[in-house]
Amino acid sequence: MNTYKRDRTRLGAYLLPGRIKNPTDVIAQAAKGEELGLGTLWLSERWGNKDIGAICGAVSQAAPSTYIAAGTTHFLTRHPAVLASMAMTLQSLSGGKFLLGIGRGVPEMFRAIGLPNISFKHLIDSVAIHKKLCKGELVNYKGVLGEYNGMQLIDLPDVKQPPIILGAIGPKALQVAGTHFDGVILHPFLTPDGVNRCSKIVKNAATAAGRDPDNIKIYATVVLAADLTPDKEEEVVGGRAVSYFQNQSYADILVGFNGWDKNILRKLWEHPLLKNLKSNADQTFTNEELAEVSRVLPKEWLLSGGAVGSKEHCASRLDDYLAVADNIIIHGSTPDKLTPTIKVFTNKTLLD
Repeated sequence: MNTYKRDRTRLGAYLLPGRIKNPTDVIAQAAKGEELGLGTLWLSERWGNKDIGAICGAVSQAAPSTYIAAGTTHFLTRHPAVLASMAMTLQSLSGGKFLLGIGRGVPEMFRAIGLPNISFKHLIDSVAIHKKLCKGELVNYKGVLGEYNGMQLIDLPDVKQPPIILGAIGPKALQVAGTHFDGVILHPFLTPDGVNRCSKIVKNAATAAGRDPDNIKIYATVVLAADLTPDKEEEVVGGRAVSYFQNQSYADILVGFNGWDKNILRKLWEHPLLKNLKSNADQTFTNEELAEVSRVLPKEWLLSGGAVGSKEHCASRLDDYLAVADNIIIHGSTPDKLTPTIKVFTNKTLLD
């Protein structure tokens, strides 16, 4: 048998996860990610102090050898020409290593800023317009997005259009990703089997659209918590699970893909802290409160839907996900906390 080393470039990690106070922390985190040999560094966008364009530009200079990914921003929050200009500028700044991740968001978020909820028609028309603009093509459009006449980007850098990938949860969104996008970002807390089920939907949609399914990349998001105390592990993993399973429509889909008991979700939603909650749990409660709520969920859900435990076990779990996905996005642990796990992952050889 041949042996081969695990490929760190298939691993990525989020920088500045959750709510932050100081965006300059991203510089040290990005430098550490590059030092560890991670293939991609990911940024999520929160309005106020986590602007994708500004932070990705900084990361492109702090970690020049890594790919940089928006994970995610949204089509309707920027004019199509502004978003395409930002993407092409970041592609040039990064030396052709930028990935544009797009999400649908939730209705409450868009309602608060006076924008319509993003429909699948919005997504499909927007990605088509975006690709044309990034190629310097003239866009004339009238439809759900409004009306654009003679829209064109003239002064484009001499780089290829960056891949555009979709954060998707349900079957319809997965089909849209396979049909119209270059890849898909899967939701945290999917088991490897759940990731595999999602991947098949994406690949089948690509094939049906006459596209090469191997060119549509699958990014599995994996919550990783290695060698933590029980209390800290409960905060990192359990608290994050509550913030995701709080959303009833998303949670039903995730639990269905994993083959879990949906009745347990009803117990979570009936918890006194969540029952009448109108806002996001992670913006309302402390980590300790979220951890307390998470005790409603079976421990097996938290263990089988991520990488939790010793650094050796977490490295092995990454293998499980890489068997069914092209790349992993590590969530819950920034690069400065990943050294022990990545060291185990790198040094252990696998049988082929």
